[in-house]
Amino acid sequence: MLLQDKVAIITGAASARGIGRATAATFARQGARVVVIDLDEAAARDAAISLGEGHLGLAANVADEPEVARAVARVIEHYGRIDVLVNNAGITQPLKTLDIRPGDYDRVLDVSLRGTLQMSQAVIPLMRQQQAGSIVCMSSVSAQRGGGIFGGPHYSAAKAGVLGLARAMARELGPDKVRVNSIAPGLIQTDITGGLLQDERRHAILDGIPLGRLGEAQDVANAALFLASDLSAYLTGITLDVNGGMLIH
Repeated sequence: MLLQDKVAIITGAASARGIGRATAATFARQGARVVVIDLDEAAARDAAISLGEGHLGLAANVADEPEVARAVARVIEHYGRIDVLVNNAGITQPLKTLDIRPGDYDRVLDVSLRGTLQMSQAVIPLMRQQQAGSIVCMSSVSAQRGGGIFGGPHYSAAKAGVLGLARAMARELGPDKVRVNSIAPGLIQTDITGGLLQDERRHAILDGIPLGRLGEAQDVANAALFLASDLSAYLTGITLDVNGGMLIH
């Protein structure tokens, strides 16, 4: 198994049809002990239980530094090591530029970008000590093409910031044998997108995807597994596109 005896933290992984949950289940099947971190403690705990024995569900707001520190300290106390971090937590808002208020900007940037930084900061000291670790950051095709289907410009900015942050961390942490990579999903069918695409709009989107289908959460989970495992041992600072060819560049 690709992640046998590894300890992996996945943020925003409680939603039943989300990318985080699919990633958690995939990692568990590959032998990892998975820590689900989400805002809702009961949902995080239930998600961890659904993976089988030996997994952990914790509550934390990734944008709140003390909460992040407490959650990571519990993981270290429980398992003694951290091998993988998947920075999956994020929120989106379908707003136009002139409709974005300061509070909207703060909410989106805090979770997607500040949360990625703070979670990474919390695990890096132990990964450095171990001289091993993989951090996977979730960006979006929206960061690459300048806007998405459901996210406003501040969402694009947050996800573009994730790409820059991940590359900078990869450069800095490479000598410590800590790898940092990003995934840029295209349009993935999740609880967020479910029900928002009408048939006419759906067909128009599919016409622009060479593989002719929307992505599944499992497609992204498989990419996260690749970046978390030793299959990608010589990869750091990359952006792995998972979009069916929606953006070829």
